[in-house]
Amino acid sequence: MTYCVGVLLDGGLVMASDSRTNAGVDNIATFRKMTILEKSERHVICLLSAGNLSLTQSAVSLIGEWANGKNASKNIHKAKTMFRVARIVGQALREVFQDDGESLEAHGTEFNATFILGGQIKGERPRLFRIYSAGNFIEATAETPFFQIGETKYGRPVFDRLLKQSMPLAEAAKLVLISFDSTMRSNLSVGLPIDLLCYEGDSLAVDHYRQLGDADGYLAAIRRQWGEGLKRVFVDIAPPDLDG
Repeated sequence: MTYCVGVLLDGGLVMASDSRTNAGVDNIATFRKMTILEKSERHVICLLSAGNLSLTQSAVSLIGEWANGKNASKNIHKAKTMFRVARIVGQALREVFQDDGESLEAHGTEFNATFILGGQIKGERPRLFRIYSAGNFIEATAETPFFQIGETKYGRPVFDRLLKQSMPLAEAAKLVLISFDSTMRSNLSVGLPIDLLCYEGDSLAVDHYRQLGDADGYLAAIRRQWGEGLKRVFVDIAPPDLDG
């Protein structure tokens, strides 16, 4: 399992992914699930992946091959809009399904590969998409400014309660990391390191990227302070009147 989050803000984007994959308790490994495609002063594109690792890697590799090819309609680096980029990613997923879907079904395995796509192409605003296994997708809006894929349920409540599109990037990044801490606390299949990209709108450059691992002091502080804060709030809330 995995956990990935993309947040669309007035000031840009926050994208984050864990790095754990497992096929049982005896087969746990670390694989990066964030792919960044940057072309100086033209675009910054970030892909987060969840699902069957072989399928998502195949799709990402196919997108990379197309980016180095002559077919402009499949070349991310020549796309004029993020909508077109989303179409290319969806097309890659459909092609992987055509190659592997029948074989997976014969072995009783579901075709499971999803992406969060975020970024900006010069001339338009930053945009965020969720791309499903079938290659179809939806775009984030003011009403739904974030997407999660993978193990989503533990980390969602903080977004529903606290997220505002007007948040500065650093505040939203804090919220994203709290969401990761909540998820890792409740599900061992999500684990460090965390890849974190904070993209400033109109910068068209990757200026704020970091990987947070076991020794990261900020993650340790979040774990401690968030846990202690929840305990204080719990104690401060009066218990119910059990007699009605």
